Amino acid sequence: MSSSKRKTSRHRRPTTKASPHRWSARVLRTSDALDLETGVFTRRSPRAIAASLKRSALQSRRRKAEPFRSAMSMLNFHINRSGRGLTAERRAVLERAKVELRRLFGRQS
Repeated sequence: MSSSKRKTSRHRRPTTKASPHRWSARVLRTSDALDLETGVFTRRSPRAIAASLKRSALQSRRRKAEPFRSAMSMLNFHINRSGRGLTAERRAVLERAKVELRRLFGRQS
């Protein structure tokens, strides 16, 4: 008599369909971060992006942290949520915008 072991199946979580709602868009609309100008992250110039974020951070009544932290947070949030969808050229512009933002706020390292 051969004894064959039965494979036990591992319980898997049922796969769920991707939500049609984008939570990151909701975060941008409802969080107490900043009131951003329309199209700020689509600008070509790092200086223009940084200046817009600084302007928004100083004027916003929705932010809880200091202006520099709020502006840098929104820039990082955009970069992180874009992920692999960002081209190398676009990522470089946004990374340079971080450097420019630090300069505008007098936070050079």
